[in-house]
Amino acid sequence: MNQQTQDARSLVKSVYRADSRRVFATLVRLLGDFELAEEAMHEAFAAAVEKWPSEGVPENPRAWLVSTGRFKAIDAQRRLARFEALDETADGLALGTVAPEAWADEDSVEDDRLRLIFTCCHPVLPQDSQLALTLREVCGLTTEEIARAFLTSAPTIAKRIVRAKAKIRDSRIPFEVPSRFDLPDRLDAVLNVIYLVFTEGYSASAGASLTRPDLSSEAIRLGRLLVELLLESEAIGLLALMLLHESRRGARTSPDGDVVLLDDQDRSLWNRDQIAEGTKLVQQALASRSFGPYTLQATIAAVHAEAPSADATDWSQIVGLYDVLLRANPSPVVELNRAVAVAMRDGPAAGLQRIDAILERGDLREYHLAHSARADMLRRLGRTSEARDSYQQALNLTRQDAVRRFLERRLRELEARTPPTDPRRPVQ
Repeated sequence: MNQQTQDARSLVKSVYRADSRRVFATLVRLLGDFELAEEAMHEAFAAAVEKWPSEGVPENPRAWLVSTGRFKAIDAQRRLARFEALDETADGLALGTVAPEAWADEDSVEDDRLRLIFTCCHPVLPQDSQLALTLREVCGLTTEEIARAFLTSAPTIAKRIVRAKAKIRDSRIPFEVPSRFDLPDRLDAVLNVIYLVFTEGYSASAGASLTRPDLSSEAIRLGRLLVELLLESEAIGLLALMLLHESRRGARTSPDGDVVLLDDQDRSLWNRDQIAEGTKLVQQALASRSFGPYTLQATIAAVHAEAPSADATDWSQIVGLYDVLLRANPSPVVELNRAVAVAMRDGPAAGLQRIDAILERGDLREYHLAHSARADMLRRLGRTSEARDSYQQALNLTRQDAVRRFLERRLRELEARTPPTDPRRPVQ
């Protein structure tokens, strides 16, 4: 294989990583069918692997891929005789517009991503199907990755996706951004999806790396696009929340990829530009006086970001904000986060009491962070044997390599009877 061929194939791989879901979104618009668009996209990339080494890389690779995929889909449909007199169909309406500017124009391509999100999040679909379909089709997560995010099985996720696609097809759901009248019914699901994508990128559910920057960057990009288009307060709050969390990325792991807890992080590594932008967006969302859970979470993140050190964090303010968040959005995870904040304000015994109450009623028993938090409180209280059991439960539940190493290190410390160095250390 000569160098030109190697370079071309390397570029195809790079374009696939960066642009395959954009190509797919545009093909969905042009072809009007998920399965047809998926097949066309893969056919287009296969053609690129074959042709680019000998013919050269096109000036606009994405447009070339969309055009190639579309015409391969047309050829396939001709062969299957699924469309009659396709050659005579004016402007190729049966399979979308043929105008190159429809897939070469950057704004149009970006709008295609947003159209696809709203299609996947249509209210005729159950919410769990909306989330699964969007993560699969917009972001390209595998069914296994989505299953881990949902704490369920891959076959269950696969069935949800198949049923959702069938519902979209049978209900003739339009590929469009909803009108202002319809927007409220659709926005919550879209925000949930974007945040779930970010969460998987910020703290990967499995794998060798703690984070997946490609996913968190994609979620932030989608969040920006949503804010630019809609200027809704909760979209602004979500973007602020993602930026403030993302600002810590550089300090969350050691050079070896190990977890670094919040109070041990080198705050000079935090991205001050992202903190400044996120804080400004929080203020903008709060000023609207119509904010919701994402803005409240972003406000909590801003309190952390503004603290010059872990010891200087205003835990009373954070507990108060969690109180408001629990009224606005009651959930066991919010309760868990509040319990950790209470432990920082009032001591580990107060936090442990609240975590035990959550677990005793049956919530979060399969959530490794609940057991990790409980273990940390027990460790700080000197209840070594119980702490060891909870760390082991957390270890059994996580599939994330960096988190597993952290928990194993904690277990080794307990085995060696290493005393806690700071009775007020937070979990993560």
